Amino acid sequence: MITIAKKKHLEQIKLLTDSCAVAMRQKGIYQWKEHYPSRERLSEDIEKQELYIKVENCQIEGIIVLTSFMDKEYLPVKWLTNSGNNLYIHRLATNPAKWGSGTGKALMDFAENHARRHNFESVRLDTFSKNKRNQQFYEFRGYKKLGNIFFSKQSEHPFHCYELVL
Repeated sequence: MITIAKKKHLEQIKLLTDSCAVAMRQKGIYQWKEHYPSRERLSEDIEKQELYIKVENCQIEGIIVLTSFMDKEYLPVKWLTNSGNNLYIHRLATNPAKWGSGTGKALMDFAENHARRHNFESVRLDTFSKNKRNQQFYEFRGYKKLGNIFFSKQSEHPFHCYELVL
């Protein structure tokens, strides 16, 4: 089941993102540092009702943030569609113990269907340039790689921007 997150879920969500950060670093992917995503950032996502959770057997197995707000870092990207009616995906995370089980696919299916139901023109996201598995995942789903942006607090390496026109 995928549903909107509540404040009561914050600690379990933070544990999930922390375990993802550790698991990625163990694979040499330094996408998330020890302070990202922060408890405060996740709390804001919940307050804005933009953070969704996938629950199985009373455990949060994955999260995804869906927003119509475009971060300023995205401004220089040459998108496929005009900006203004787009859904942005942030902070997709799944339980590392179950990587490859379909949780990420289920969350992305949910996000894309949400975008269609709400008449967005496209879905946009970014992923770390050193995370080849994520890049293949998005490209297999039909996302087009368009350009790079930088989050200097996260990494010296770029993040690739992707868009799926609906």
